[in-house]
Amino acid sequence: MPKMKTRSAVKKRFTVTASGKLKRRHAYHSHILTKKSNKRKRNLCSYSVVSPADQKVMNELLVR
Repeated sequence: MPKMKTRSAVKKRFTVTASGKLKRRHAYHSHILTKKSNKRKRNLCSYSVVSPADQKVMNELLVR
C-alpha cells in the first residue's frame, strides 16, 4: 500500500506546538484594514489554537 501524502496547504498553514496542538493564523487580516478597529486588527494578528473538534481532521490531513 502506498504512503499517505500530507496536504501541502495544511502543512503551510498550521504549525505543531510542543504539546501536540495545532496553531493557526486568524483570517481577515490581509487587506481592507482601514475600516477595522485597532483592537480588532491586534487580535487578528495573533495565533490561536485549533479547536479539538477540528484537530482530528487536521491530523489526518497532516498524516500524524
